[in-house]
Amino acid sequence: MKIINLTEKSAVYTSNVFLVTGTWNNLEDVNTLVDVGMDQSIIKKIEESSTGVGKSKVDQVILTHSHSDHVGILPLIREVFNPQVYAFSPYIGGVDNLLKDGEKLRMGDQMFEVYHTPGHSSDSICLYCENDGVLFVGDTPIIIRSTDGYYSEDFVRFFEQLCRKDVRAIYFGHGEPIVNECRALIMDSLKNVRKSQATKIEKM
Repeated sequence: MKIINLTEKSAVYTSNVFLVTGTWNNLEDVNTLVDVGMDQSIIKKIEESSTGVGKSKVDQVILTHSHSDHVGILPLIREVFNPQVYAFSPYIGGVDNLLKDGEKLRMGDQMFEVYHTPGHSSDSICLYCENDGVLFVGDTPIIIRSTDGYYSEDFVRFFEQLCRKDVRAIYFGHGEPIVNECRALIMDSLKNVRKSQATKIEKM
């Protein structure tokens, strides 16, 4: 699997936009955009990317949530590449397929599992690849250092599941990825989430 951040040096306020392709650009690989952002210059970058001969440059788009900095140029992406579009929310214009928690999708040459992670938004999702240990989180808070937040039971269960996974790289909706000590950071975050929950119960 290859992952390219198309907005790494963007001059426009935008989320990160990741192009996920297969390592060898085989015909069965599914060229995927994780979010589409706000920067129209990614169109040229996609067209110049090596995505396989005789294949669509973008087979599918997966939206991590519905905030405008993540979905802004979706109409343009649809017009240029005509991909299938996936999202958890039914209220995003241009979505072809609604995602479900636990659903599995092929991205590039690997399979990813969908995790519904409401918190940052009601329709936020994360995407995890067991084989490569890759986790796309959008704007879902994964590195939690505070112990005074509020987290739903669903969110706590998600963290507990995540701590049992071999996460080796975390790709965020904003900022640089983390590729070292990912599992330890997630475990520390779960401890802080649990402390927050315990504090909330004590105050009730």
